[in-house]
Amino acid sequence: MSPVSSGLLLVGGLFVLLATGMPIAFALGLAAVGALVLQGGFPIFYVLSETMFAGIANLAYVSIPMFVLMGAAVASSPAGGDLYASLDRWLNRVPGGLVLSNIGACAIFSGMTGSSPATCAAIGKMGIPEMMNRGYPASVATGSIAAGGTLGILIPPSVTLIVYGISTETSIGRLFMAGVIPGIMLTAMFMVWAVFDAKRKGFEFGARAMRYTLAQKLETLPRIGPFLLIIAGTLYVLYGGIATPSEAAGAGALLTLLVVVIAYRLFRFRPIAGIFGSAMRESVMIMMIMAAAELFSFALSSLFVTQTVASAIASLEVNRWVLMAVINLFLLVAGMFLPPVAVIVMSAPLLFPIVTQAGFDPYWFAIVLTINMEVGLITPPVGLNLFVINAIAPQVPTREILWGSLPYVLVMFLAILILCIFPEIATWLPDQMMGSAT
Repeated sequence: MSPVSSGLLLVGGLFVLLATGMPIAFALGLAAVGALVLQGGFPIFYVLSETMFAGIANLAYVSIPMFVLMGAAVASSPAGGDLYASLDRWLNRVPGGLVLSNIGACAIFSGMTGSSPATCAAIGKMGIPEMMNRGYPASVATGSIAAGGTLGILIPPSVTLIVYGISTETSIGRLFMAGVIPGIMLTAMFMVWAVFDAKRKGFEFGARAMRYTLAQKLETLPRIGPFLLIIAGTLYVLYGGIATPSEAAGAGALLTLLVVVIAYRLFRFRPIAGIFGSAMRESVMIMMIMAAAELFSFALSSLFVTQTVASAIASLEVNRWVLMAVINLFLLVAGMFLPPVAVIVMSAPLLFPIVTQAGFDPYWFAIVLTINMEVGLITPPVGLNLFVINAIAPQVPTREILWGSLPYVLVMFLAILILCIFPEIATWLPDQMMGSAT
């Protein structure tokens, strides 16, 4: 069987397993094992455990559960509510202030958690009912939260960028810096579209605006201030070379946990156990996906699928931007079916040399790749954020959620186009802070 036929059979088997509702890590692993057994027989089982362990046996991966714990501490406390309330009070007199508050809260909360589903759940539980109570169309309320939640994998600290950095052996600190300005830009673009969308659907801004005194606006700041300082401090020690990603993540997680426990008086065992339990479940899920994705990549390589695809892409005698368009199309399709971590572990080692040989900056490409993964979070058939929104707002029809989210996909495409025209948006800050990478 040719490598192309083997690859199609392997990917087809993976999609069949995913269609049964099997967890993604198990589907990846089972499809890979099936392909390897068909190729080399049952003796291949001797290398399975070693291959999977090698996929996660990297000290830098310690930062992932630490950042997840940092996010779980915030998501499992009233911190999200305080953040949302603070932004709502400060932006209440701005036209579209509530929808701006939702997206702004998503952006800041994303920086605290690094998790898109957690951001959707935490902000959506408060923001969607409040927006609908004030007359916002359901599609605007749900779509803005679903899209805002995707910022969790772009705005640092980002688990996705950590995985990319380890997979490609690039600087995680530089990757985090590369995500700052594009993250702010995409947040602003989401805000502009959300206000325009609400206006074109007939919502009258200012008609139901709430009024708050200066004292009411200030009273929420002391509780969210420490979290913002922790994020800034974590990124500072990481960018400044004072600590490694694992050390920065560990310190950030400890400080966040202490602030949550003290500020919200969570001194009982049950809430603290809930935080650690949530962090453990998400960390194990991520690491299992990474280990299974490593096995899947090994199967693709053993069947010479990876080498064949890489040679075919590299041999394309086309303009480098046409090559980038082909890569983006591949990432978009992959992101619609697989989670960002799995896509990056499988594709980054394959695409990285092709991208760099074509003359593209690897840190710029990391941001383009991440925005592609954001698209997959709000597009069927997987669309993880859509399922989260559907779970927390069951009164809103799935069709409304989908039609409210899809325009943000076009906004993300526009962001990718802007980054292609002005790559300095991603590369300027890392170059200023850490010097040129070349």
